[in-house]
Amino acid sequence: MTLNQGTIGSKYKIEDMTLPQNTERRLEALGMTHGTTIQVINTKDRGTMIIKVRGTRFAIGRDISARIDVTEVSAR
Repeated sequence: MTLNQGTIGSKYKIEDMTLPQNTERRLEALGMTHGTTIQVINTKDRGTMIIKVRGTRFAIGRDISARIDVTEVSAR
């Protein structure tokens, strides 16, 4: 599934990112790398998502979130 299909409060593990190279490098610099666990904090009407990565919250647009493949992390 892609990140834009995620639900509020759920945690996901990043599997792959198919983004332009400069965007992908920027997200990697912010800590979003392959295998990182992220949490969806909120979603907005126009597709913007607020996510939590390694303790930091930031927003990404729907064009970016639609190109990030994730798997849901099961709650334990």
